[in-house]
Amino acid sequence: MKKTLAIIMSVFMIMLLAACGGGGASSDGGDGPASLNMATGGTSGTYYGFCGVVAQVLNENLGDQLNITVESTGASAANIDLIDTGGDQIAIVQNDVMYYAATGTDMYEGKTPIDSYSAVMSCYPEYVQIVANKNITSIDQLKGKKVSVGDAGSGVEFNARQILAAYGIDIDSDITKNNQSFADSADSLKNGTIDAAFVVAGYPTTAVSELSSSYTFNLLEVDQEHADKLMSDYGFYTYGVIPGGTYSPVADDVPAVAVMATIIARNDVPEDAIYNFVKGIFDLQDQIIAGHDKGNELSLETAVSGIEIDFHPGAVKYFTEQGVM
Repeated sequence: MKKTLAIIMSVFMIMLLAACGGGGASSDGGDGPASLNMATGGTSGTYYGFCGVVAQVLNENLGDQLNITVESTGASAANIDLIDTGGDQIAIVQNDVMYYAATGTDMYEGKTPIDSYSAVMSCYPEYVQIVANKNITSIDQLKGKKVSVGDAGSGVEFNARQILAAYGIDIDSDITKNNQSFADSADSLKNGTIDAAFVVAGYPTTAVSELSSSYTFNLLEVDQEHADKLMSDYGFYTYGVIPGGTYSPVADDVPAVAVMATIIARNDVPEDAIYNFVKGIFDLQDQIIAGHDKGNELSLETAVSGIEIDFHPGAVKYFTEQGVM
């Protein structure tokens, strides 16, 4: 009787451990779709909306291969923690934050580098938008001014630090630094309590759009010379323009640097799951575009740009087939 009970308990424990173990993608019955939890951002943000459309399109068309669940989170740094602890299998993050975490630098200075994830693809640029009062026309004029640089210790603050340094401005000693959210920065600009603000997001950004309805401002350009230096020093930057008319006070195109909204995956997610994920995004891009305008910015060339860490094998397989890797 005791021997039989021991065997039953052993079998039960094996089944329990099997059910709980592993942070990779799971499938029903071994042949079912790969189940992927996807960490995004706040429900009102671009990350959540874009990834929600991607998940819906892939689930509807590739339900025999993929079952993607989208989760609202605190965005990049929180998403990397969720990936590292096995809470999620895939996530969307800023590529600079992804790099910092993988190398233990800047906002991850002094921390052990996180090596549990790899890159899947870059999706669209998140431009560094430098919004300034109408009397300021260039970045070098920010010296001695009151400038909001995003939340303390955020990726935005590090973008501001790097760009200001390229123009010979020390963020800690040459400006009066304010740490404010995008919405609070917009209010402070309107009230005159700050002179400029760094906003890092896909354009148009809600806080800046709302500001433009009642306040005249300039967007400060990053010229080619300084952009080249930034891209040389930090491989995660790309260069482009914020089109004129994006915000009503700004009629002309504004050259700017950008970081990329990038999808990452745990290293233990199966190769075929990530291959099907990436292939599905490009095969079904028209449907993604119909659901979210950021789908227009997807391209094979963009997908492999601004990434300074290793790619997941499933992504390598797809992009090699397409001749861009």
